[in-house]
Amino acid sequence: MLLPNEATQPHPALRALPELSGSFTLSKPYRPAWAEVDLNAIRHNVGHLTRLVAPAGVMAVVKADGYGHGSVAAAYAALEAGATWLGVALVEEGVELRDAGIDMPILLLSQPPVEAARAVVDAGLTPVVCSPRFVDALAKAAADAGVDSHPVHLKVDTGMHRIGCSPSEALDLAPAIKKHRELHLQGLLTHFAVADEPENPFTAQQVATFEAVRKELARMGIRPPLVHAANSAGVLTAPEARYDLVRCGISIYGIAPAAELEGRLPLKPALSLKARVSYVRRLQAGERLSYGLRYELDAPSTVATVPVGYADGVPRRLGQIGGEVLIGGRRKPIAGSITMDQLMVDLGSGDDADAVEVGTEVVLLGRQGDEQIAAAEWAEKLGTIPYEVCCGFGERVPRRYFG
Repeated sequence: MLLPNEATQPHPALRALPELSGSFTLSKPYRPAWAEVDLNAIRHNVGHLTRLVAPAGVMAVVKADGYGHGSVAAAYAALEAGATWLGVALVEEGVELRDAGIDMPILLLSQPPVEAARAVVDAGLTPVVCSPRFVDALAKAAADAGVDSHPVHLKVDTGMHRIGCSPSEALDLAPAIKKHRELHLQGLLTHFAVADEPENPFTAQQVATFEAVRKELARMGIRPPLVHAANSAGVLTAPEARYDLVRCGISIYGIAPAAELEGRLPLKPALSLKARVSYVRRLQAGERLSYGLRYELDAPSTVATVPVGYADGVPRRLGQIGGEVLIGGRRKPIAGSITMDQLMVDLGSGDDADAVEVGTEVVLLGRQGDEQIAAAEWAEKLGTIPYEVCCGFGERVPRRYFG
């Protein structure tokens, strides 16, 4: 088992490892705002999870552009640290990883449209299935492509009711899959609805339902080699459901899956959001700022403009609910409504305010000096979850990769 700090070699199935040593920036060289992604942090997190859940394997979930971290870079880092599977939501996401030279198994976490069956086969993706219609379409696509034994994973709905067969439907669909010589029932899975609530008994009910299906299939002579249920939260709150594989998303990026689980794993956040001051001016008491003029200075203050806004994933109302940034290692309040491309910061007065000039670094998420602003802090203020915070940073924000 590779330790997170050990030098790692690319897995033999990674055909063309991109140059990820040192640091590099993707596009937009003139943009004074960027996200930094520490690939060593991802390696650390995956390495720890791999050791924790062994002998189960780790699936690194890199859907939604790697939760905003960059899917290809995150996938390579996770595989280097011991992940054996990748998880995506869309056929297109899987194809992107294949085009980047990744030959490792990739699971489509939701059943794709029937029309995508041939693309699934051609890209060598493993789909989650839950309907006879898609199973039939996939078998035909595999036959047309001359492929034997294309793997599928059967999803059982044990109570979340988003996608999957009911238990009784699963007991019918599993034998139907087995009848298609072009398909291979490689996996059986379910998904937890409240694993991030440690005291909620519903997770145990889901495990019991899933176990009943698994045992009945075994009685029928059907034993898929890969059984999986636990997500990042389930790894901690339902260790009995680690089975053969765990599907870890938010935890591989260094973020606890719930506030109640903070500190349960030694995770390292991988993403920071930074920018450079683009404009500075001194204003008098009583001046009001930004759209709506709702933020009023109660004393003379230096105000800095930062060129990042809600089009980049910084929520418009963050400044109205106590959002802060780090400048010079100190917390400073966001002043007024965040606009599409820019926000303003109230620096107050004093030597630290006078030291800020055009080009001064601003940290919106991440660490500066002894202070740190985490995605969980934004999420708490906004009444959401860190997942949404990280996924909100779009293509306008260039990524700089380190490690």
